Amino acid sequence: MKAVGYRTKGGLEVLTDIELPTPEPGPRDLLVAVKAVSVNPVDVKRRRWENPDEGEDHRILGYDAAGIVEAVGSEVTLFKPGDEVFYAGAMDRPGTNSEFHLVDERIVGPKPGPLSFAEAAALPLR
Repeated sequence: MKAVGYRTKGGLEVLTDIELPTPEPGPRDLLVAVKAVSVNPVDVKRRRWENPDEGEDHRILGYDAAGIVEAVGSEVTLFKPGDEVFYAGAMDRPGTNSEFHLVDERIVGPKPGPLSFAEAAALPLR
């Protein structure tokens, strides 16, 4: 899958395209096909001031996203494949700036029907 990340802290010039394997959902995870993301101030601050963690080749940014559930983990009860969702992700996982993203179902909401994916991705920061 395609993603956007960085290997060393800095300005916009450090962002780079990265190719990664599509992740597999854990027990409570949703695998979301990301349709839209929004830029959160935390994205900018982390990119500017933090290198990837020790042992990581890169960091994928992004917290706020909207998309369509592709697959679910074995213990998921709140969503099913095909559901449209939005959420603010977690700082201890790879970010949402990728084609697919894993997120714990307990921090996800159904995308409000009349909103576009871009509008829904902007909701968590509002």
